[in-house]
Amino acid sequence: MTDALELDALWEDFHRAVNMTSQELAAWLRVRDADENAEPLPEEAGTPTGQHVLAILQKRRTDLTDDDVRVMYRVVDTVAAQADPENEPAAEDTRARRRLMTIGHDPLRP
Repeated sequence: MTDALELDALWEDFHRAVNMTSQELAAWLRVRDADENAEPLPEEAGTPTGQHVLAILQKRRTDLTDDDVRVMYRVVDTVAAQADPENEPAAEDTRARRRLMTIGHDPLRP
């Protein structure tokens, strides 16, 4: 596991990158997976990474596992890559926005 200072910085970076609340993310994951024929159980909705982000949002920093830390780094890196002006999706790019929202980041939110 990472040291305390690095974990504190990651915790802050992760919560800055994930700008949706756990309730918003859970609702988005359910809506994203619902179709006219079936809707998954709430705890099974969304991608595995989206579910993992949701679980991390519901944890205390002291309860993080090594797997949580790996997912947090991946989410922070993914959102940071989108912040690069060359990679930033246009407001009309709904696919890119939806992909980011799956990990808890709404690019249209300040």
